[in-house]
Amino acid sequence: MNDQPTAQRPRFEVRAHHTESTVTVYQAYRPQIGHAAARDGRFPSSWSRERMTWIKPSFLWMMYRCGWGTKKDQETVLAVEISREGFVWALRHACLSHHVPVLHGDEAGWKRQLRQAPARVQWDPERDLRFDPLPYRSLQLGLAGEAAARYADEWIVGIEDITPLATEIHARVRAGELDKAAALLPDERPYPLDADVLAHLRA
Repeated sequence: MNDQPTAQRPRFEVRAHHTESTVTVYQAYRPQIGHAAARDGRFPSSWSRERMTWIKPSFLWMMYRCGWGTKKDQETVLAVEISREGFVWALRHACLSHHVPVLHGDEAGWKRQLRQAPARVQWDPERDLRFDPLPYRSLQLGLAGEAAARYADEWIVGIEDITPLATEIHARVRAGELDKAAALLPDERPYPLDADVLAHLRA
């Protein structure tokens, strides 16, 4: 089960549902965007390329963020399958969303990097089925500018509306059936990355 901490689990590690060629990330949108995206396999023209879009490899962190698809304008939960190449490109071109002196030097230098980077990373505490924080972190990846355009136009392999799954797992949690809820979670495993890909992103 991907909601159980272990003593050996690294604090900063990318975990995701992935295949040999793709990685699945999660987003939540209002139905007008989410339904169209799932139907067409791409985001509609109403999807803004001017705003930063955040993708999350952790299903449970997405559920924490969107309240199991109950929050306003986040009622449609999407599983977006993207190419591994695109995902790694975003990480290589990302900047941490907060200043770490040992990585960035002075704060002014970090701010310059942040302005110029087409992607940014923040690590938030992973969540369990009850949304309690866990002792290791979950990757949040923000895409803007070139990264957002590449995401929308090049990286997406498929989009699935998984709102029914979120609703079912939520119902199991509310009923106290945590084992049954956990059995329905996507299989998220450590995502293999070369050490240099995350070297500038571990806080």
